[in-house]
Amino acid sequence: MKEKTSEYLSLLKRDNVIFLNYMKAKFPLFHNSNLFFRDLQYGIKHFFEMKNMDITYPEAEKLATEFGSFLESIDILKRVNDQGWKLNYAEFATTMPGDPL
Repeated sequence: MKEKTSEYLSLLKRDNVIFLNYMKAKFPLFHNSNLFFRDLQYGIKHFFEMKNMDITYPEAEKLATEFGSFLESIDILKRVNDQGWKLNYAEFATTMPGDPL
């Protein structure tokens, strides 16, 4: 089980932009929005299921912990509390009509 989790974590790290875009398509995710730990956990579980890769809830929880720490280390997530983060990803910024691009 540990080897599979390590392989999945490597895939998430390598494809973090793909994963974030997947999350954005499934959840209301935008620059400066909150991302809760459970949302990340379930997003990871569904991401791998979409790829026909089996993953348990405990594995998804472990991956959410480790991947969340990775995203913090590259400043994509900013820790807010024990249950979540703020997304620091300007590529997901929303604009209003008439706002300069």
